[in-house]
Parts: sequence; C-alpha cells; structure tokens
Amino acid sequence: MKQVRNTQAKTEILHLLSNAANALSHHEIQEKLNGLCNRVTIYRVLERLEKEGKIHKIVNMDGVINYARCNHCSKEKHSHNHLHFNCEHCKEVTCIENVIPEISLPENFTAHSYNFVISGICPKCSKTE
Repeated sequence: MKQVRNTQAKTEILHLLSNAANALSHHEIQEKLNGLCNRVTIYRVLERLEKEGKIHKIVNMDGVINYARCNHCSKEKHSHNHLHFNCEHCKEVTCIENVIPEISLPENFTAHSYNFVISGICPKCSKTE
C-alpha cells in the first residue's frame, strides 16, 4: 500500500476547510494561505484530499468550484448527496447536510452521485436587505 505524504500545505488546507463556515474556492484558499504554496500545489492537494474522501467539490451558480470538508465520507465511500446553498448576494456556498433530496429516475437509469445547488439569499444577507 502506498504511503500518503502529509505535507504542510495539505495539513494547512485541510485545517482551513475544516474550520471554514462555508465552502471555499481555490482563490479563497490561496488568499488565506498567504503564500504558503503556489496555485498548482493547492490544486494537487485539493485533488488528493478529494480522492482520500476528506473534501468534496461543489460547482456554484457562477461555475466556480468550491471545496468543503466531508463529515461522513471515507476513501471507500465518498458521498456528498446533500443540498448546497449558493447566496446570490455574498456568493458563499453552504453545505446543508440535514436535507437529502429524494430523486426518482426513469427505468434503467442508475445514479451514483448528484449535486444540488440552490440559489437564493442566505440568512446573513437577508438581514442586510
């Protein structure tokens, strides 16, 4: 079995995503790391963390990929079939894990995963409008 390296960049990115209230884009992660590593290293680390079942991707309404920490995934069972809320005002993406949509597909279609993104105004921005 191949040993997975635990680099400072990987540790910092996982810590950052674990403590974030919302999903973060690559750009936001790069800004928060303050030059710890370059953008290519960040992409590689994010890819590795996703393969390990520690994070998942969410494509927001603008087509930007955001990353969030997985709470119930493993390398063997990686599932993030829950809702994601994309605020139209502040652009934050929030995982809403206690809501899992039930879908019914036509005969002979088999779903392995899905990504639901709801667009609207988050509670924080609702207070300012």
